[in-house]
Amino acid sequence: MVGALTIRDWEHKHLLERLRSVPAQPWLWLAPSPVWLPEQAPPGRGMRLHRMPDGREWRGDLRCGLPLPLPAEAVNAIVIQHAEPADLAPLLAECARVLMPGGRLWMTVLNRYSPYRAHWQLQGARPVSVARTRVLLKRQGLRCHSIGHHGPLWSPSGGTAGTTLSALRALCVLEAEKRTEALIGPIKASQVGWRRPMAT
Repeated sequence: MVGALTIRDWEHKHLLERLRSVPAQPWLWLAPSPVWLPEQAPPGRGMRLHRMPDGREWRGDLRCGLPLPLPAEAVNAIVIQHAEPADLAPLLAECARVLMPGGRLWMTVLNRYSPYRAHWQLQGARPVSVARTRVLLKRQGLRCHSIGHHGPLWSPSGGTAGTTLSALRALCVLEAEKRTEALIGPIKASQVGWRRPMAT
């Protein structure tokens, strides 16, 4: 059976590749606990934080709560691993605040349609809904570009992954971008004229 550490390793491999696409920019990594943080920091400048069990505090490279002690539009890439459902709305609002225009956000969610869900539910895991996450992302001005299915596939024997639909993989990764509304530029006025004289 696939455990949390297996999922974590899949996530780190995928997410670190995504962060390498913006190596020169500041990043923020938010994890559910210390063991979910990458042992080696991603390239470039950034900050790794993990949620404390009480839900009110984050620790790691610094100790803080929400709102994060970062100026608006301070980071160009954010990773969120397995946010708690109760934290999701305020956390995404804060991430939208600190993300630069054009910046990217990657968020991992356990796939509710994966056959592994029964195992996770026995362990008390209650993953957030992908549909609700997309609604909250849009509400904060974050456009969801893609939803990828990653991680191990289900195998009836519990061994190595078999061949099945990728939508049944254990993990969903949402990728979003912070969009800003462009101002409408000046439009050249067309010349107005009468084609025929007005009747009196």
